[in-house]
Amino acid sequence: MFAAVDNFPALLIWIPLLGGLFSFFLKDAKQAKSSAIVFAASSLLVLMVSMNFSGKESMQLNQVSYEWLSSIGSNFGLILDGLTRTMSLLTAIVFLLVFVLVPFDQYKDANRFYGLMLLTQCGLVGVFMATDALVFYLFWELALIPVYFLASIWGGEKRIRATFKFFIYTFIGSLLMLVAILYMYNKTNATSFGLSAFFNLTITATEQYWLFSAFFVAFAIKMPLFPLHTWQPEAYEQSPAPVTMVLSSVMVKMGLFGLLRWILPLFPLAVKQFNNALLILIAIGVVYASLVAIYQDNIKRLIAYSSIAHIGLMAMGILTLKEVAISGALIQMFNHGVNILALWIVAYLIEKQTGILTISQLGGLAKKAPVLSIFMLIAVLANVALPLTNAFIGEFMIFNGIYQVNKLLAAFTGLSIIFSAVYSLNMVKNVFYGTESEAAALMTDIKGAQVVIFIILTVLILVVGIYPQPFFQMFSDAMGLILNRYNS
Repeated sequence: MFAAVDNFPALLIWIPLLGGLFSFFLKDAKQAKSSAIVFAASSLLVLMVSMNFSGKESMQLNQVSYEWLSSIGSNFGLILDGLTRTMSLLTAIVFLLVFVLVPFDQYKDANRFYGLMLLTQCGLVGVFMATDALVFYLFWELALIPVYFLASIWGGEKRIRATFKFFIYTFIGSLLMLVAILYMYNKTNATSFGLSAFFNLTITATEQYWLFSAFFVAFAIKMPLFPLHTWQPEAYEQSPAPVTMVLSSVMVKMGLFGLLRWILPLFPLAVKQFNNALLILIAIGVVYASLVAIYQDNIKRLIAYSSIAHIGLMAMGILTLKEVAISGALIQMFNHGVNILALWIVAYLIEKQTGILTISQLGGLAKKAPVLSIFMLIAVLANVALPLTNAFIGEFMIFNGIYQVNKLLAAFTGLSIIFSAVYSLNMVKNVFYGTESEAAALMTDIKGAQVVIFIILTVLILVVGIYPQPFFQMFSDAMGLILNRYNS
């Protein structure tokens, strides 16, 4: 069963799982960090190799179904298709860069810290690859549990309150989803948890409505969408920086991924019934989060509300059910992960050197850290979707789809673009330029591995912005599965 390692999905599960378990037995912090880097780099290497074996003729290398709990009809089903490969690639890049960035001696009991981080990576790629509902739920929880311990052990002063709130929100959502999964399992006469078996179920419109609601609430909490977003700013602020980077760059994509892989194909009648109302509600949330971000005086909270707005926009793109908008949301899921990671790294470096994240107490940092200020400006311009940056093409396609659905809704949601430029550029101006603050004296410019990390992120921002076609080719096969099922 689990012994097979002759395919890409199995390797992507095994590598971080074994890496996480191995890390717990390491006593030296340097060894723990080096081991984490090796395992994260190995996952990225496997994904890069898999790019050359993505055709139909290589299906055996990209799809597996092992006997797991045969008595209840659950197989350990995984698939590495275009959609999954895109998200797994983002996950591998984020974890590798985070491991390289963070000093080995920053956190006490580094072996446990890196071990839990690798187990989180295992859970995330499992969520993205699962084709069995029970396996999907298993990895959904596996991705959550290590984050709970990471945040509650190594977080800020108010970490217990923030972590408990995060746990309660996500637990309620997970419980609703589990109830819906068990209901659908019983509809198969208790024979299968497989995604394909769920696809073939005959369920009434009323059943679809409440099943859709259960799944959607779970995914909306994870993204999070307005008004289920209140756990996020506090959790981001109180979590240790590497955990915040993973939460914001990758983990929130679990909800968006769930919309694409599970909700749209499984509940087409419910999607058709509720998508217009949801588009309006999410649009309100996008504009609301953008407005709140303008008035933030804390860098972390500003980035958190910015992320809420951008995730909401991607959810709108998916719920338009327009191919152009869904394609835009797919590439934007990757691009947002890159851009938001760059912003969090800048916030982390500022806090690490000055101990300050209050925007009004910062200023003139560019004089002491000119290279960092350049990279920050690049990340901000990508965040506001400047043409030729990676976010431009995704947001342009999303707004194209929204415009096709409702012109007024597109105009209203478009206000978030203006607000995004306001809070992003104001942050750059107030933090890096203007009157030099006392905190500026504590700053030194980035060097070594930090420069390399920002170069990698800058290359991703510019290359994807200029030539996004490889990504569209990567997940073109997934588009048919998403839209054909709905249209039929």
